[in-house]
Amino acid sequence: MKKMLTMTVVLAGAVTVFAGEFMAGYAKTDITPPLGVFMPGYYKDRRAKEVLDPLEVVCVALSDGKTKAVVMQLDTEAISDAVADDMRNAVVKATGLDRNAIILHASHTHDGGHLAMKQKMGASSIGRGEDDISDIYRRMAITRVADAAVNALANLKPAKMSYQRSVAKRISFGRRYLMKDGKVRTNPGVNNPDIVKPYGPPPDEEVQVLRIDCEGDKPICIINFQTHPDVVGNETLTADWPGLTRTVFEAATLGKTRCMVLNGTQGDVNHVNVMPRPGERNGLKRDFDDVDRGYDHAWHMANVLAGFALSVWMKCIPLEVGEVRFATLDVRVPANKAKADDEKNLAWAEKVWAMHQAGKDAELPWKGMELTTEVARARRIINMSKHADFHDLPLWGISVGKSVAFGAFPGEPFNDIGKRVKKESPFKMTMLTCLSNGSRGYFPFSDAYKTGGYESATSPFGPSVADDLIAGQLKLMNELYK
Repeated sequence: MKKMLTMTVVLAGAVTVFAGEFMAGYAKTDITPPLGVFMPGYYKDRRAKEVLDPLEVVCVALSDGKTKAVVMQLDTEAISDAVADDMRNAVVKATGLDRNAIILHASHTHDGGHLAMKQKMGASSIGRGEDDISDIYRRMAITRVADAAVNALANLKPAKMSYQRSVAKRISFGRRYLMKDGKVRTNPGVNNPDIVKPYGPPPDEEVQVLRIDCEGDKPICIINFQTHPDVVGNETLTADWPGLTRTVFEAATLGKTRCMVLNGTQGDVNHVNVMPRPGERNGLKRDFDDVDRGYDHAWHMANVLAGFALSVWMKCIPLEVGEVRFATLDVRVPANKAKADDEKNLAWAEKVWAMHQAGKDAELPWKGMELTTEVARARRIINMSKHADFHDLPLWGISVGKSVAFGAFPGEPFNDIGKRVKKESPFKMTMLTCLSNGSRGYFPFSDAYKTGGYESATSPFGPSVADDLIAGQLKLMNELYK
């Protein structure tokens, strides 16, 4: 199938940008949902009963004196395409920014509110919990996003940039494992005797740190790491490790910094260490889907990640600033549609989904994460049965000179997508974000479709999606670098 690549690149004028012309600003607003709100992230109806820590929008504004752009991080599981469009429209109306100069990145905490349009119940819905509370929350979040952008732009000050890298060990692990029966399972459980070995490359443990020193104001620290924020669970609201890392970093610097945490390509990695050392299960307990979770462990991850960022914070390497640019590109990829003669076809999917919607999971022949996988597979097959044979996936980029670029994906890329893009990008530092400006699903590599697991079972995209997106994001980076 012919790939479609379309690009819009907006460049500042062809003039030299001196250090004194580069400016940056920072702002954050609260988006903690009300109690009782529906909480997405699992295939069941969860309602918030307690707030463990505040959920926020964090915004960093960038300007070269002519072109302005914002990178925004929201403590939420995902932002649907429709809501992301409403948010960007609200920012444009409030600030006059070009809508392609706005990256809205969902951290992917599984313990936030529901930021999707209200819709009818059934196979196309995220869960059984959409209601008026979520409707009110969505409208509030849209307003708060616009507020954060307005405040960050109002706070623009002359700035300089520097960067450094570190490595955070033993807080992120591959979550796909080869089992004794020859199958590959996602999150098969801690100390499961049927595990043969991890399936796939080791996790990307790189911590990227971008330091922005603003004249007359606190420096901004942007931390880029990549793993699933699915650490807490239950019916408690929390920003999970991304938000807690902000808290720890700012506290460790005695309140003299401002912090943003961007979650990168995290589709096939999470916090679960299936072969833990003594003490590593402290603060964790087995959850409904055989996954170990716990709030104390989220704090542990925040301590580790903030610690590694702090280890290089005072030793960052100066970067040359330059023009602020932004670009967008569409990549066409095939749809993952079941065939009529497949064992797990539309008829199978409709039966499984009907039982799940009726609350009859106990009657289905699976347990734990395998149950979640098959229910999610059924939903994907139903949704794709009426879909076109392809998807057009949008990518976004924002860059500063030839030093730093932010690359945004509208879903959950596998870890090695990030490794490839970061390695081959022409910029000195390329910070990647998942679930940005929308939420389209998982982006697995082709081998995952052959071996199985939750990610490929649920992905609406065909097996070429990872390679297509790598090529697209690198094309975007190279255009921004020119």
